[in-house]
Amino acid sequence: MSKRYLVIGAGISGAVIARGMADGSDSTVEVWDSRSHVAGNCHTGRDPKTGIMIHEYGPHIFNTDREDIWAYVNRFATFRPYRNQVKACTSRGIFSLPINLHTINQFYRRTFSPQEAREFISRLPKEGIEEPQNLEEQAIKFVGRDLYETFIKGYTEKQWGCDPKLLPASIIKRMPIRFNYDDNYYHARLQGIPEEGYTEMIKSILDHPRMTVTLGKRFERGMEAGYDHVFYCGPIDAFFDYKLGRLGYRTVTFERIDAEGDFQGNAVINYPGLEVAYTRIHEHKHFAPWESHERTVAFREYSQATKLHDTPYYPMRLPEDLKRLEAYQAHAQEFPRFTFVGRLGTYQYMDMDDAIAEGLQVVETELSQS
Repeated sequence: MSKRYLVIGAGISGAVIARGMADGSDSTVEVWDSRSHVAGNCHTGRDPKTGIMIHEYGPHIFNTDREDIWAYVNRFATFRPYRNQVKACTSRGIFSLPINLHTINQFYRRTFSPQEAREFISRLPKEGIEEPQNLEEQAIKFVGRDLYETFIKGYTEKQWGCDPKLLPASIIKRMPIRFNYDDNYYHARLQGIPEEGYTEMIKSILDHPRMTVTLGKRFERGMEAGYDHVFYCGPIDAFFDYKLGRLGYRTVTFERIDAEGDFQGNAVINYPGLEVAYTRIHEHKHFAPWESHERTVAFREYSQATKLHDTPYYPMRLPEDLKRLEAYQAHAQEFPRFTFVGRLGTYQYMDMDDAIAEGLQVVETELSQS
């Protein structure tokens, strides 16, 4: 039986769900987004001054270990291989991230072998920490205080706007430290960036004869009338008019830098020290090394608490947030015609491959029940 579906949000989650519902049935699907463009926070576009492909909401590098997810995105875009090789600018010099054998040897002015470095790090004072209770204790247990204070502490304070002691240890549970010279920021086997940007990829996903996309349209309760089911990718607290309070997010702002030639020689350089207010600088022509541009565009990135009209980026997920989320999720059970999905609908950080995997699973569940 043909149904009418409504998807709120034209980012990755919404696009994947909309395409799946259109492909998997003879139903019609409408997609609304309050912004003037599709692709959500992975929106990309050509800079009119330089022709450089700009990641408008900050850098996005697609990475996954799942062959099916990789095959999915390659249906809709041509991906170029890309390795994210992040550097850190500190008072002691420029270092490689994530912390690896090169970082350790350069930082301590040693020539450790992999095993020697592993043993050295394991002998660093752990300050009596057995079961880490917060991010700071977890990091010190991993890498010791010196590396923590140089590369992690200040960056974390700027990124999250609070003392690392107030953040849960789980944030850094999988912090990569490598005892080899691998400086690829991601460990996933499959990595790349779409040649024509993420927005063109999302447009391709949304290109289906039974789908319509309306931009600049904000959803309000009551607009679901006439639809069999709604997939809601917006903030779950906004859906309920924040009646239980706002969930905590961090947002980011950018300060543009225009220059001739090459500004910093790398796509991303972190600034973990508190002596500067920004967290990192990203230079966007380095995200497309297959292109050539005479001029360059870079952005200083600043992190701050989300205010009323800011774009939410990173869920804080502090204890009070999780308690509030649980209450909102309980209310959501009263709306069986709605499925809350994506980073904002579920209030959790998602990599792009996670968002696609969730979207495909949501489609499978809905089609099995239709």
